[in-house]
Amino acid sequence: MPKLQGFEFWSRTLGGARHVVAPMVDQSELAWRLLSRRHGAQLCYTPMLHAQVFVRDANYRKENLYCEVCPEDRPLIVQFCANDPEVFVQAALLAQDYCDAIDLNLGCPQMIAKRGHYGAFLQEEWDLLQRMILLAHEKLSVPVTCKIRVFPEIDKTVRYAQMLEKAGCQLLTVHGRTKEQKGPLSGSASWEHIKAVRKAVAIPVFANGNIQCLRDVERCLQDTGVQGVMSAEGNLHNPALFEGRSPAVWELAEEYLDIVRQHPCPLSYVRAHLFKLWHHTLQVHQQLREELAKVKTLEGVVAVSRELRLRCQEDISRQKEGEKPSGSLPFSHWICQPYFRPGPREGSKEGGAARSKRALEDEEGITDILSKNKQKKQLRNPHKTFDPSLKPKYAKCDQCGNPKGSRCVFNLCRGCCKKRAFRETADCPGHGLLFKTKLEKSLAWKGARPQLQEAQQAGPGEASGFPEVVGSALA
Repeated sequence: MPKLQGFEFWSRTLGGARHVVAPMVDQSELAWRLLSRRHGAQLCYTPMLHAQVFVRDANYRKENLYCEVCPEDRPLIVQFCANDPEVFVQAALLAQDYCDAIDLNLGCPQMIAKRGHYGAFLQEEWDLLQRMILLAHEKLSVPVTCKIRVFPEIDKTVRYAQMLEKAGCQLLTVHGRTKEQKGPLSGSASWEHIKAVRKAVAIPVFANGNIQCLRDVERCLQDTGVQGVMSAEGNLHNPALFEGRSPAVWELAEEYLDIVRQHPCPLSYVRAHLFKLWHHTLQVHQQLREELAKVKTLEGVVAVSRELRLRCQEDISRQKEGEKPSGSLPFSHWICQPYFRPGPREGSKEGGAARSKRALEDEEGITDILSKNKQKKQLRNPHKTFDPSLKPKYAKCDQCGNPKGSRCVFNLCRGCCKKRAFRETADCPGHGLLFKTKLEKSLAWKGARPQLQEAQQAGPGEASGFPEVVGSALA
């Protein structure tokens, strides 16, 4: 069967999908995909998979794709992160029989993507991306797609999209935020960028960003002209988003837990989903938040969810007729509804450049309020302090700024010291590096080898003095 491309691929293979569940690390697993499909999702992505690990580790393949084959879970797109054309294609070839397309992640903005050199941190390396997409387009039996973030400039974003299309990308998902827009600095996604890309390319485009309810989906389709709309955060807080419903949280929580019993997944995934679904209720019944964090079994999670339902029903019985929800929530806390990430205060930008999260915390004076993680550490160690002024001061490495070794002969950290000692064939007893000593011993041993061979040929009587010779040479 010939490989379908562009709009033909979208309309025939993907069924003209308009409602799409995003690839989410540890969150778009099979059980969650099946729940989302029951409530209006027409296309789902797997969580992002690491191409290099997928190629070399059979267990990773089994755990993340091979054991999750399910006829109901189609159409399905498998997403990989990669920075090497050959590795990307090898992974895709191993996955192509289990999905309808292979997606290259060019949108992850997290620090782990920066360290691993993938995701949005490849968006300036157009030659590399062209080679990756072109090779995948030539070798795979299924189409290759891409998910990208935008550049601040619309024209550069358009040229970026056109380059990927020319290389062989058959469907493009555009997240309307830059790679710097993340966490508390996320802000709003730019539908103007997405609209410009849609007009400039001849392949289907999905929009991602600012989707919290079905009205947002319809407005995005109308304003941008895209073929489909992808949701991540909105879907996690309300899997019935694409149905246009806001059901009681326990309805979807219990349905999800039933699916997990049929299609098991790591407990950490289940717990994370329930934290999202019950987010607003856990702000009211905070003691159950701790219980949900501590449970070690699926049945324990089910019990906490059941208790949350009972608490909500008690709250409903106490609610007066016509009483409005407390706080800024549009609905009562037991109803599935969007979560709006709190952003920095006005004036968080200085000179047009966004400040770091740490700088914002320092400015707003919220460092005195310990995070839950720090509170747990302080419970384990009451004497622990998080005051930066009380932290011990370390002398810095002359090269990289990390703490230097207190007994290093070069006044460097271990990493820099090792490089210099190797380069100069020197010793640093402070770091236990003995390149010079080992070289001298090696040369002494090589110098003693001819004498050893002569002694072996001469016989035991004439070689009686050889151990002393070797010993003196090694000394």
